[in-house]
Amino acid sequence: MRCCATEGVWSDPAGDGRYYEGMAVPLRGHQRIDQRSLALHRAIAEKLRAHPALLDIARDNLDRWTVAGTRSQPYWDAWREILSRPLPEILDLLEDKSERMTALRQATPFAGVLQPAERWAIYARFEPEPTGAP
Repeated sequence: MRCCATEGVWSDPAGDGRYYEGMAVPLRGHQRIDQRSLALHRAIAEKLRAHPALLDIARDNLDRWTVAGTRSQPYWDAWREILSRPLPEILDLLEDKSERMTALRQATPFAGVLQPAERWAIYARFEPEPTGAP
């Protein structure tokens, strides 16, 4: 079984953001993407706990992306403010389920913190269930 939802009640017994409680209904669209993004950021937070210097990757990304001057600048500004905070606050925000942090995770500066295999393993957990075979 992969990611499923019901009645909006979240159950995370393994702490990996993988399952909802109750009747199994596949996550769809943005709901699945948002939960996958949260799982990715939980993994990022775990790496940052062990290696706080990895924050420099996010800061470097923001510096480089800001030069490009895209429509995402408000997101970069918000992330820059977050990254100026103490590490425990940053880690809490990475895993925060608020609407604001859900939106900010869509424009994350943490590209490059997770190794490809780490990222692929999380993506695999959130692949849609295959439809019935003929």
